[in-house]
Parts: sequence; C-alpha cells; structure tokens
Amino acid sequence: MSDDDDFMQDSDAEQYDFEYEDDDDLSGSGDVDIENKYYNAKQLKADSLEEAVTEFLGVPELEPEKGDWGFKGLKQAIKLEFALRRYDDAIKHYKQLLTYVKSAVTRNYSEKSINNMLDYIEKVAAGTDQSAYRCMEEFYSLTLETFQATNNERLALKTNVKLAKLYLDKKDYTQLTNKVREIHKACQKEDGTDDPGKGTYSLEAYALEIQMYAEMKNNKRLKSLYQKALTVRSAVPHPKVQGIIRECGGKMHMSEENWKEAQSDFFESFKNYDEAGSMQRIQVLKYLVLTTMLMQSDINPFDSQETKPYRNDPRISAMTDLVDAYQRDDIHHYESILKDNQDLLADPFIAENIDEVSRNMRTKAVLKLIAPYTRFTLQFISKHIKIPVSEVQDILGVLIVDKKLQAKMNQENGIVHVETGAEDTEHLTKLRDWTSAADNLWSSVLHEGEGFKADEAQGAGSFGGLMNFPLSGLETGNAIPSRGSARHAGRRGGRGGGKGLVPPV
Repeated sequence: MSDDDDFMQDSDAEQYDFEYEDDDDLSGSGDVDIENKYYNAKQLKADSLEEAVTEFLGVPELEPEKGDWGFKGLKQAIKLEFALRRYDDAIKHYKQLLTYVKSAVTRNYSEKSINNMLDYIEKVAAGTDQSAYRCMEEFYSLTLETFQATNNERLALKTNVKLAKLYLDKKDYTQLTNKVREIHKACQKEDGTDDPGKGTYSLEAYALEIQMYAEMKNNKRLKSLYQKALTVRSAVPHPKVQGIIRECGGKMHMSEENWKEAQSDFFESFKNYDEAGSMQRIQVLKYLVLTTMLMQSDINPFDSQETKPYRNDPRISAMTDLVDAYQRDDIHHYESILKDNQDLLADPFIAENIDEVSRNMRTKAVLKLIAPYTRFTLQFISKHIKIPVSEVQDILGVLIVDKKLQAKMNQENGIVHVETGAEDTEHLTKLRDWTSAADNLWSSVLHEGEGFKADEAQGAGSFGGLMNFPLSGLETGNAIPSRGSARHAGRRGGRGGGKGLVPPV
C-alpha cells in the first residue's frame, strides 16, 4: 500500500497512521541513509508531529538530485503541515514538490500522488476556518499552473472541479460561474460539440451549478440545468454526483408542489447516495418520507427493497413515526412527535415543507371532528384538536372557499352553521320516494288483503299514519331533523331539538 492510499483511508483528520509502503511504488531503492530517515520520520509521528515534519523535510536534503525519496518526504511533510494548520509552510513546500513532477518522478505516479493529496486536504479542511480555504485555493491554482504547462489535461480538469467546489462552499457564486463555464468549454471539441470522453467532468460541473442555483432558489435556471444534466449519456459519473443532481431536482419539484416527481427524484437520489456510501442518504430518505405525506399517499415508503433496511434506523425513527401517525389520521400523536423532535426542523428544507403537512393533517382532523354536526363553535374545534382559534378559522375559511364545506361562519360569536347541501337534498328525495312506495304497499295490504275490513284500517290506513310520521313535510324537510341533530339527539336523549346541535365547548 502506498503512503497516499494510507493517508486517504481514515476520514478522521486527527489520525495520521502510516503503513510501510511497498518498494514497488519507488523507481529505485535509494540510499540506505535516506530510506532510514524517511521511515524514522514515520515512527516519530506517533510521539511528535512537529518532529516528524522536520524529519520528513530532511529527506530531500540528503538527495544529491531530485528523486523519489525526496518527493515522498515532501508529500508527508505537507500533509502534516496542513493538518497542523501551518498553511504558509504547506504552500511553500507544495511549490517545492511541484518541481519534482516534470522529471524526478513518473507522470502516472505524480498524477496519482497529487490527486490524492488534493483529496486529502479537501477532506481535512471540511468545516474549518477561512485560512484553510485560502490555502486550498492556492494549492489548486499552483496545481493548475503546473499541469496545464505539462499538458496533463485530465488532472487539470479534476483540479478545476475541486476549485469550483471550493467556490461553492465559500458561496463565491461569481467565481463558481466562471469556473464551471471554463470546465464546460474544456469538455467540448473544437466544433463546440460535447466531447464524449469528458462527459463525467461536464456532469460534475452541472452538479455544482445545480447546487448553486438551488441555494439561490433560482428555480428557472435550476430546471434548465437539471434537464440538461439528465441528457448527458456519455458520462460514467460517481453515484454521489447523480445523488446530488437528483436531490436538487427533488427540491425543485417540491417548490413547484409537484409531489410525485419530487418523490421519484428523492428515491433515485437515495439509491445513488446509498451506492456511494454517502451519509446524505439518511437526509434524503427523510425528504422521501416527507413527500409521501405531502402526496397523502397510503403507501409506506419503507416497503421498497432499497429502503426497507432503514425502517428501524434510529436516525430516521422520528420521520417513520410521523408518517405512521399521518396515515392513521392520529393528529395528537403527530403533534406530539413534532414537539418531541425539534431537531427535525434543524434542516431548513424540512422546516419549510413540514408546515404544509401539518396543515393537511389538521384540516383532515377538523373535517373528521365536525362531520356529525350542523352547528358548532370555533372554540370547540380549538379545544379538541389543540390548535389556536385563529388557525381553526383559517382552515374553515379555506374549506368554505374551496367548497369542501357548505357552511357559514359568524366570526363575532365564533359559531359555524353547516348548510343543507346537495347531498342532504338527494337523501331527502330518496327517503320521500321510499316512504311513498311503502305507503302505497301498506294501503294495498290493509284495503285488499283478506281478513281486514276497510273501516278497521281507518286511522292506520297508511305507512306514515301507522308510524306517526308526517310525510307531507318531506317536501320542505321540516319534519326531518337536520343532519347531525337526529343522530346526536338519539344519543343525548333528544337534547338539541331538530335545528342542529351545538357541541359542548
């Protein structure tokens, strides 16, 4: 294993363990004293990083001419200096290192080593101060100058992509725009058509642009780039790049309230992140659950083969409980989960969209609660669903405007009267037809059936008379208790009369 591979193994910036590399990585065995000094520096690292740096820097000084051992000693010193935040020293020695790539080491070895070093400093610098970013930018600029001069187009493209990502992290959108334009141009042939051999770099540039416009909330430009990225067929990108593109696409569709497309993109994003081993898969899985609730779907998002292993993952247990409560219309459990898991709202995207889910949940709860009543108070709804009266009023107002509820609301006394709608009229018409037919049948039995006399049927000669039910009132509906009151009057001993029940507050 080479020292480059060893340095890239651990993501913990505080761990600097080396493994002794194979001699195959070197062009020659080198002088014994130089070799001993190099490995002695590795052992010193366990006791003192500062001493190890000094020892590594002494390796190139022992070489009469620039060679493999000096190159390797500088690499290790630079990585330790960067980890120790000795950025000026790291830049100084990186300039020295780049003088080796023209003749002292092979092209493939130098390219692999430099690329691994840039990956390492990117990883170590994540989440650190601006000084680290300035050092990285200097590293990238020096690398570009060196490898453009040697016509190493592949490493130059890789470095440009890293530099563009740095500008995205710094939110330097002007520099980022210029850099991705440069990358796209480098990925084209002389005639302006796309170069199939550079599709991967072009797609990475699209991913960076898409992230930029997602952060800027410029959906028009984002949509255009998203569609272009999906048409790139010549690339074999890292799955993480595809995960980024799909995640941003899902967020774009969410902003357009296109829940179905958003769900599809989040699912594809999750699969790509999962394949890449990226921890972002957990966050995207939360977005997938969120879209399921916004779609008001009864399908459990954890029923698929890809998501099933994460069903009981404690990192998303709050979201799984939330979707379960939502699909069961359990408003109180839903609200309790949100209250007990405020960390869910730490993600701005979830915080922005969960309000829509909560609104849908409360609207369903309101409709379910008022279904039996023809008259109720705003305070009654507020008390049972545990939301402010002002929100109850807003929800009912929207339902009335959308004609999902035929009612009139008196804002002064807070009482809502449900009007008799087409459904009730149809119900009364059917009841009238049924009772009329029953009346005719009953009359025939009493008047024409054997064993009955016509005078005996007087006073009970009709079904309505027998039931003591004034059928003549069906035309106006006056004889039929209004919706809700009949059911509740029966349960509550007739309390409330026939004009609609006001539930207790």
